[in-house]
Amino acid sequence: MSYYEPLVYMVPPEEEGFILKTVLQKRLMVSRKLLSRIKLTEQGITVNGVRQYINIKVKAGDRVEIRMEEEASEDILPQDLPLHILHEDEHLLILAKDAGIIVHPTHGHYVNTIANGVVYHWQQAGITCRFRPVHRLDQETSGVLAIAKTPYVHQQISEQMIQHQVKKEYLAFVWGRFEEAKGTINEPIDRDPEQPHVRIVTPEGYSAVTHYEVVEQYAQAALVRIWLETGRTHQIRVHMRHLGHPLIGDKMYTLPEFETSPAAEEAGKRLNRQALHAFRLGFVHPGTREWTEFNAPLPADLAGLQAWLQKND
Repeated sequence: MSYYEPLVYMVPPEEEGFILKTVLQKRLMVSRKLLSRIKLTEQGITVNGVRQYINIKVKAGDRVEIRMEEEASEDILPQDLPLHILHEDEHLLILAKDAGIIVHPTHGHYVNTIANGVVYHWQQAGITCRFRPVHRLDQETSGVLAIAKTPYVHQQISEQMIQHQVKKEYLAFVWGRFEEAKGTINEPIDRDPEQPHVRIVTPEGYSAVTHYEVVEQYAQAALVRIWLETGRTHQIRVHMRHLGHPLIGDKMYTLPEFETSPAAEEAGKRLNRQALHAFRLGFVHPGTREWTEFNAPLPADLAGLQAWLQKND
């Protein structure tokens, strides 16, 4: 049986006599589900190199280690695809995702996804990991994508997301002129009953909160920075449409006044997707316990759109 590198915790003097289970859950922040899983393996939980039950008391200076079995995504076909790696360590792989590529294989779409490329990359590097993206990006959205290498790392970042402690910032090019330079959209979102694949703002929907700030205002459009408190499907696209500022290139959530305008036609020649880019992702790194941020530069298609908008301002 092979394991990932252990997570280590040295018991300080003030925690002398703590129950091992308390140390694992309150200091290493191991979830109940993961704890139930690792305690069944031979080297899952050790104190000073010896396997232990979780109800023992620890002593100052004890070396507590947890180990997880190595896993592989055997159902994902390895495929040599270009990956824009921003950072990689034993815990995480951070990518700058291109627009137009799906993150995970779906029914009828088993190849040419981020997952296929990552599995191939790990295979070539001799790394055994299961593909675990910690968040989602729409197919046509570019930007920072984080992939966990172990169940523990995935659980840690997922918990931060639940507690709204993860910073996710986007750049979007939207239509129209803003009267307010910044604001908050607090409108519930749910499926459109007539088009289940489309989301709408509705009083019966789920809570959704989006903050925005205008970065550059152009003659007929704007570049806005957006950050989220919630993570509803299509949230940014739905909220910006509701505000009267749909994303440039977003065919699903456009508005009639922008759909056939001369500016929309010109923008369509430069962009074949919605103008949305996840440019910053920040969280407490599960390995170092330090705040970490990753940034993805504006891709060429959006940089070209920005240059055109500036020129025609």
